[in-house]
Amino acid sequence: MPTPEAGHVPGHRAASLAVVDPATGEPFDEAPDQRPDELDGVITRARRAWHGWRADPAARTTALCAAADAVEEAGDDLARLLTREQGKPLAESYAEIARTAARLRYFADLAPRTRRIDDGRPVHSVVRWRPVGPVAAIVPWNFPLQLAAAKFAPALAAGNTVVLKPSPHTPLATRLLGSVLATVLPEDVLTVVTGREPLGARLAAHQGIRHVTFTGSVPTGRAVAGSAAASLARVTLELGGNDAAVLLDDADVDRIADRLFWAAFRNCGQVCMAVKRVYVPARLHAEVVEALAQRAKTVAVGSGLDPDTRIGPVNNAPQLARVEQVTRQALAAGARAAAGGHRLDGAGYFFAPTILSDVPPDSPVVTEEQFGPVLPVLPYRNLDEAVDAANGTGFGLGGSVWGTDLDRAEAVADRLECGTAWINHHAELSLAQPFTGVKDSGVGVAGGPWGLYGNLRPFVVHRPREEEA
Repeated sequence: MPTPEAGHVPGHRAASLAVVDPATGEPFDEAPDQRPDELDGVITRARRAWHGWRADPAARTTALCAAADAVEEAGDDLARLLTREQGKPLAESYAEIARTAARLRYFADLAPRTRRIDDGRPVHSVVRWRPVGPVAAIVPWNFPLQLAAAKFAPALAAGNTVVLKPSPHTPLATRLLGSVLATVLPEDVLTVVTGREPLGARLAAHQGIRHVTFTGSVPTGRAVAGSAAASLARVTLELGGNDAAVLLDDADVDRIADRLFWAAFRNCGQVCMAVKRVYVPARLHAEVVEALAQRAKTVAVGSGLDPDTRIGPVNNAPQLARVEQVTRQALAAGARAAAGGHRLDGAGYFFAPTILSDVPPDSPVVTEEQFGPVLPVLPYRNLDEAVDAANGTGFGLGGSVWGTDLDRAEAVADRLECGTAWINHHAELSLAQPFTGVKDSGVGVAGGPWGLYGNLRPFVVHRPREEEA
């Protein structure tokens, strides 16, 4: 069972936070609802632990490798708990745990490079790298463990300590992960805190935090940036996405339909870089709608603990209401549901996988991030029109182009205003690559060496050459 996080006040009966199983809509467990004033002690201890943790890179590498092993050993318990509170199919939970362990191993092997600058002056200039200090990692509910590791693995590898706050919708697997990692990491190097707001806002604004890394909505990201500005803390913000998939007129619909469907509907569509709108040449529109609708009508929807389930529930009641709202707005404006279009009867937060046709291009389901199992498919008359539409929102996280001529597809991909563009697939990331957004989709870079250096600051030493000493 998870152990209480650092910051718990002995003898104080902490308030509790009910955790709901989205497959039933009923609470099944609880987590501490920690008071914001408890953060002072947590962050003080994180800063004390930082001095020892930063001093021994070899020990950090060993500890992070041991952490990856510990995550894998606890995989069964972590996966089942993750599915209970998040809703995703158990196979996807196991994949998330595997990704968490892989990320720890990847960053354990990375180290910043010292660089000597030789510019003809009578001094040697050496650039070294130093950790920034305690890091606040604030994580959403769609990939609680994977996104947590995307933040704490590079921060720890760089020599920082981390205070990790999961969403109040999904605190349990993160608490368990913290307990697992506490068996191999020094005390207070990684601390998990759980609770409702204003806990996250207070964490982002705390004077003892030197880097705030946040994944979530654009409005909350703006608030986080404002809070961090008070202490001039560094911020990394991975915010919303409204990724467009542009099909070219030479696309092989039968060949790509399955990949395109799952690029939109994995994790019940609750993926920041999922395909959220599809632009199709008018002559292929009906064929694409039918191919996607056939899959939406036949895919197994249910509890993530059922081995036959491919799509689970929406994670929480407010998000379900949001998905229902944007779908109703589209239908009221003239859209047609080729599949789904409604909540499913019975308990839990289930929404039928939905393919929308004849959607007005200014409908919120197109212009905003729906973050659920709903996909609008829109026809276009010429390619310039499709690219303009794909670039026509405030988001710029990812995008994809689908076609047979790969050179032509890449040329179109180069025109997309986003941080990552895929060709004939979508939402696949290497641990070694940067991940970033443009426009409202984010600030800063995660992933690969860029993620490591985002948790470091340069330190320059000048010394005279021997003959000038």
